[in-house]
Amino acid sequence: MKIKEIKIATNDLTQTVSFYTQALELTIDQRSDNRVSFKAGDSTLTFVENSNCNKPIYHFAFNIPHNQLSEAMDWLAGRVSLLPVTPESHIAAFKQWNANAVYFTDTNGNLLEFIARHDLNNERNTAFSGSSIECISEIGIAVESVPGYIAQLEVDYFAKQPPQEKFAALGDDNGLLIIAEENRNWFPTDIPAGRFPMEVDFDNQRLVVAGKTGERL
Repeated sequence: MKIKEIKIATNDLTQTVSFYTQALELTIDQRSDNRVSFKAGDSTLTFVENSNCNKPIYHFAFNIPHNQLSEAMDWLAGRVSLLPVTPESHIAAFKQWNANAVYFTDTNGNLLEFIARHDLNNERNTAFSGSSIECISEIGIAVESVPGYIAQLEVDYFAKQPPQEKFAALGDDNGLLIIAEENRNWFPTDIPAGRFPMEVDFDNQRLVVAGKTGERL
């Protein structure tokens, strides 16, 4: 599964532009008065300014070359503050997924992730930069009932992640829908999964998600 584009809300478009162009060095693809789209490898990341959403916070991940997590951490130093996974380390080790990841937040408070998936043949030997980001590979979706929501979707479970009552992953190493029960904390933080509006284009499907009070982008 490949995520072509995610559209999410922001309360401050100016700060958003500054962070993603300066800290992550993403290129602006399109911009208007109330929205901006960035190229993130093969995916598009779009923010829509929406004053009806009160401090929307999302969780999404970027795939990076599987051999460059250390280089990515060095590159991020001074740009963002990495979040601790344990008292001793900033690196998450997902043994079932054969992957390692680091986490940080943007100026909106969104939880971002750089993940190196070692089963992907995406090794690079050039210096790491914003252009090393391969794609958006995960988007978190908060729902009232994980089993009930998944029953409405035509997407297979991620083979490396057995589904749980309050958490499930759908897709594959290239793209995942991360379905979490509302208010379950996003790993590795105490940020609760909130229901905010979004649109996700993946493969030949579009998923439109309303916020907690029914708001749309």
